[in-house]
Amino acid sequence: MTVPFLEISGLTKRFGGLTAVDGLGFKVEHGAIHGLIGPNGAGKTTTFNMISGFYKPTAGQVRLRGEEISGLKMYEVARRGVVRTFQHSTLFAELTVLENALVGTHMSFRPNVFAAIIGWDAEDRRGARGRAEEALDFFGLLGHAHERAGDLPHGHQRALGMAVAMAAHPDVMLLDEPFTGMNPEETNRMMALMFKLRDSGVTILIVEHDMHAVMGLCDRITVMNFGRFLTEGVPQEIRTHPDVIKAYLGGVRHVA
Repeated sequence: MTVPFLEISGLTKRFGGLTAVDGLGFKVEHGAIHGLIGPNGAGKTTTFNMISGFYKPTAGQVRLRGEEISGLKMYEVARRGVVRTFQHSTLFAELTVLENALVGTHMSFRPNVFAAIIGWDAEDRRGARGRAEEALDFFGLLGHAHERAGDLPHGHQRALGMAVAMAAHPDVMLLDEPFTGMNPEETNRMMALMFKLRDSGVTILIVEHDMHAVMGLCDRITVMNFGRFLTEGVPQEIRTHPDVIKAYLGGVRHVA
């Protein structure tokens, strides 16, 4: 029996008397772009927060290659290969593009004060810089390496957020609404980058409200509503599913 690459089972999160996620379960195949969608308040970001270690689940499990990672701290989850981006920019605006990318290498590059003083960490630093530059080059940002991150156009800032995550060499990247605020040209460019990222061997789980992007990107889509699993399928199935249409206030236009 094949062990699922990323498996979520019975995942539940309660905040006092509010149940934000209720017994959610789905699987993500290795090398896929998997969408997680649903109306506002469906529990998508809370689910991301539990998978990434930002929240500890009230109940249920998250497994990566059969190993349980639910309940681990965020940095421990990241070191196992699951890295996330956030809906709102978490860049250091005053730092350069390269310095931001270097932040993403900290999961495998662990500075040591004593080693730094006597110069023993020079090789580690070169390796970290190499990984940061590789990530920037992948997203077409290497030419902006010495610019302030805060001076980049919006689309470039979103790409930099993904480059920071990629610098950690993840196996799984959790993308929380990466298309927010983008114009059509920026959206198309970001979609192309995600296909390139997937083709490089990174599995992608994406939460997104831009249905054009979701339907055009995802191999498979899981739909949530009121914190629960609603349905799952390929984009063509989800686009016309009556329960999905009903969840999105009865309008086909919301999921087409």
